[in-house]
Amino acid sequence: MTPPRTVLAADLGGSSFRLALLGRDGAIRALHAAPHRLGTEADPEEWWRFVVAAAAALREADPPGFAAVQAVAVTAFTRSLVLLDAAGQVLRPALLWTDTRAEAVLPALRDGLPPDHPEAAQVNAFHPLARLAWLAETEPDVIARAASALEPKDEINRRLTGVVASDTVSSARLAASRGLLAPLGLPPLLPPLRRPAEVMGRVRAGLPGALGALAGRPVLAMANDTWAAVTGLGAMRAGLAYCISGTTEVLGLLHDAPAAAPGLLTVDWDGLWQLGGPSQHGADALAWLAALGVAAADPPPADPLPVLFLPSLSGERVPHWDPALRGAFLGLSRGHGAAEMARAVMQGVAFNNATVLARAEAAAGRAATELRLGGGGATPGWARIRADVLGRPVVLTACAEPGLLGAAIAAFAALEGRPLGALQDELARPAARIAPDPARHAAARRLHALFRQAEEAVAPLSRALAAFA
Repeated sequence: MTPPRTVLAADLGGSSFRLALLGRDGAIRALHAAPHRLGTEADPEEWWRFVVAAAAALREADPPGFAAVQAVAVTAFTRSLVLLDAAGQVLRPALLWTDTRAEAVLPALRDGLPPDHPEAAQVNAFHPLARLAWLAETEPDVIARAASALEPKDEINRRLTGVVASDTVSSARLAASRGLLAPLGLPPLLPPLRRPAEVMGRVRAGLPGALGALAGRPVLAMANDTWAAVTGLGAMRAGLAYCISGTTEVLGLLHDAPAAAPGLLTVDWDGLWQLGGPSQHGADALAWLAALGVAAADPPPADPLPVLFLPSLSGERVPHWDPALRGAFLGLSRGHGAAEMARAVMQGVAFNNATVLARAEAAAGRAATELRLGGGGATPGWARIRADVLGRPVVLTACAEPGLLGAAIAAFAALEGRPLGALQDELARPAARIAPDPARHAAARRLHALFRQAEEAVAPLSRALAAFA
C-alpha cells in the first residue's frame, strides 16, 4: 500500500477555528473544530492552545495521516493586528477586524496624511494605520515597545517556527503605509514579507504534544482566509468572481491588471489583482434573525410583496467603510412573515454583493463569467437568490471547507514545485452550477436600484442614531 501524503492545514475563521489533515486528493481525512465568538480583541495564547489540542486530537483520530504530514499551512481572518516587541513577545491582546474604536482618531489622522499619498484614500477605522494611531494615543507605552505588527496566522506561524514574518497579501495595507509610519511618529512595524505560498520556516524542535513530532516540516507563509478560500473554490483565475459567505461576506473579482474602484480594495495576489473585499455582514445576519425566533430556511425564489433589508447591522466595510451604518427593514406589511423576512435578509446581502461586483467589473472593464460561492451561506436557495440578483451563474463547490482545501492546494503546489493553478484545477471540484432566471434578474435589478436609494436615505439616520447612542 502506498503511504499517505498529507498536509496539516489550519483556518482561524470568524466563528470557529479548524485544524485538519488533508490528503493529496484534497479530501479531509480528519478535522477538529472549536467555535468561538469574537469581540474587538483576542488573546493569541488561546489560538496557540487550540493548535496544540487540535493537533493531539488529529493524531489520535488518524495516526497514519498525522505521521505522513509533509507541510503545515495556516490561514486566518485578516484586518487584525498582533503587536510584538523586539524579543518576539506579544505586547497586548490582538486587535481584531471587528474593532471600530479607531474611528475616534480618524479626523486628526487624515489631517496629518499627505493627500497625494496613494494609501491616504484607503485609511478608515478598519485600516491598520488607524488602529496603530489609536493605540499611540490610548496606549503609548505599547507603541513605544512595539517592533512588529503581525496578522493572526503570522503569530501562529511564529509559535510554530520562531520566524517573524508575514505575506504580501495579508499585510498589503500595512506595506502600502510603510512610508507613512515615521511621519506619524509610529515605529517601523512591517515584518519581512513572503509570497503567499512560499515556505517561510520549519516547525521547530521541542514543541508540546503532537506538534513535537512535526519538527523540521516546512511551514508556508500562506495568506489570509479569503486568499485560501478563493484557491479552494477554484476561483484563482482572471475573470472569475468569488464570494465567501461566512460570518461576514467577502466578494471580489480577479483581474490580470491593476484597477481601482470606489470603496473596494485592490490587492496584488501575486500577479492577479483582487478587486473587492470584506463586508461587515453575511450569514451572521441570518444568525441574528434566528436568535429573534425567525427561522431562516431557504425561502422561495420570489416574493410577490418585496421587502428590502439593509444588512449593515454592525456598520459596514466594503463598499461604504462606515462603522455608524445600521440595518433596516423597509416595506414590511401585515402580509409578511418569517419566510419573507428571511428572504429579505438573504437578498439584502446579495444586493450588497451586486454593488461590489458592479464596481469591480466597471473598473476592470470585464464582466465576471461566473461567481464561485463557498462558506456557511453557500446554500442552494441563497445561491439561487445571488444568481438572480447578480445575473451571473453561481457555482457551488464540492468541498465544504474551501479555506482548508486552499491551504492544502498551496502546500502541495509548494512541495511539488508546480503552479498553484494546476493544483487548483485538479483538486477544487465544482458540484453545482445555478444559472440566473431572466425574469427574476430583471425584477432584482429594479429592486437593487431601490436598495441603493434606501441606503442613501437611511445612512444619515443611522449616523444620527449612532451619535445619539
